[in-house]
Amino acid sequence: MTGRGKSRNLRSRIKRRRRAGSPMQAYDALPADLRRWLASACLPWSPASALRIWDKVGGEQNPGQAYSRLNAIEQSMLQQDATVWDIARQS
Repeated sequence: MTGRGKSRNLRSRIKRRRRAGSPMQAYDALPADLRRWLASACLPWSPASALRIWDKVGGEQNPGQAYSRLNAIEQSMLQQDATVWDIARQS
């Protein structure tokens, strides 16, 4: 292994959480449009958090608006985490 070390992915500031239940069953229960979006997402989303946002925005009635909101949240999280990786590259 190179000089990066095994813990390079542990520098993220995004909170880690344990999930209860079967993640695949929760994923399979999601609406098909939301599953399609999750399949192409950059970050690993929990089915519960994705569904919460989907429902709040009214994804069944307006999937386009729900996609926009999910994309905005994901971009915000990527920008938040980018500062960690920029610091890691400078080290």
